[in-house]
Amino acid sequence: MQAVGLRTHAWNTALRSILLLAGFPVLLVAMGYAVALLLVAGDAPDVPTGLVMAAQRLPAIIPLALLLACIWFAIAWFAHRRILDLVTGAKRVSEPKQEPRLWRLTEALCISRGMRLPRLSVIETPARNAFAAGMTADRSAVTVTRGLLDALDDAEISAVLAHELAHIRNGDARLGVVAAVFVGVITLVTDGAWQMLKLMRFRRMGGIGRGRSSSSSSRTSGGGRGGGALVVVALIAIAILIAVLAHLLAVVLRMALSRNREYLADAGAVEMTANADAMISALRKVAQQPDLPAVPDQVRALFLHDAVLSRGWSWFATHPPIEDRVVALVRYGGGRDPGPLPPLDPAPLSPPASPSADAPHSPASSPPANPWHRSPPGPPAPG
Repeated sequence: MQAVGLRTHAWNTALRSILLLAGFPVLLVAMGYAVALLLVAGDAPDVPTGLVMAAQRLPAIIPLALLLACIWFAIAWFAHRRILDLVTGAKRVSEPKQEPRLWRLTEALCISRGMRLPRLSVIETPARNAFAAGMTADRSAVTVTRGLLDALDDAEISAVLAHELAHIRNGDARLGVVAAVFVGVITLVTDGAWQMLKLMRFRRMGGIGRGRSSSSSSRTSGGGRGGGALVVVALIAIAILIAVLAHLLAVVLRMALSRNREYLADAGAVEMTANADAMISALRKVAQQPDLPAVPDQVRALFLHDAVLSRGWSWFATHPPIEDRVVALVRYGGGRDPGPLPPLDPAPLSPPASPSADAPHSPASSPPANPWHRSPPGPPAPG
């Protein structure tokens, strides 16, 4: 369905979530068939028979795979916020006095849109980034980094927070969590297949010395159970091919679902704050130091920006490049682009020592501004 506005984009996102969930069992069955091929590889007399034998095992494998997926989704539904905090090292902000500036700016945005205040968390890292997550609007969360709070002024932080709240309003935050869980299940099955393959390899290496002399006679006499090494290798190769294709399709689908939502969240931030300049300036500052390499790719796809996952604007990119997002904000939001900022010295990447929530704020570039001043956007930049 073609999205022509912010509201239709939300409907489009819901439709994509349904399609994502519909495609999940198909890839899960494909992974189960790959596992079944590994199980029958040693007993199949030939490749066609092995393919049939693997298909006959699917009625036993698919229920187990679906049960595993249901358990995984249940854990994600009830504990995804805690899991994300654990993976990213985020600390929950449970009361305003812990992070008064973050709490005040988020609360003002939520009041202006009639939204419930999400759960707030802070990651103690000099990297500049943020993300939103939540299966429902009432159980959503917004997480920002300490580097973002230290480097951006109030108007820029409000723009970033509005961007994340737009993800929650549009259903993108739910879609991101579902996609991450989706790929996580496929990856779990893939890892299990690799472990099974390693086990089979070691078992065969242990018996190859003992069975070398009798292998040829067993094949000629027809008394062997399997069809020989060539059949085993062929079935394992087919299983590996299916597993790799299913994994790649899952990753590509997750990436494609993640890319377009960033443009609409940027537009939603401008709609919420009426300040396209602040969104552009925030993106420029985030681009100076966005990366959290210790965080898994599935979680980094949720972030405002990731330099590694946006390279090349390919099928495997989760984010559009910052330059493309800025161009869209200038063209459609009437913002003014100050241009790319110089890269930061990697020396300050060590974690800050005991940051204080009540410390005075000193923005890196632009002075503090009132984010609630609803002035009309400026004229488009020349050219």
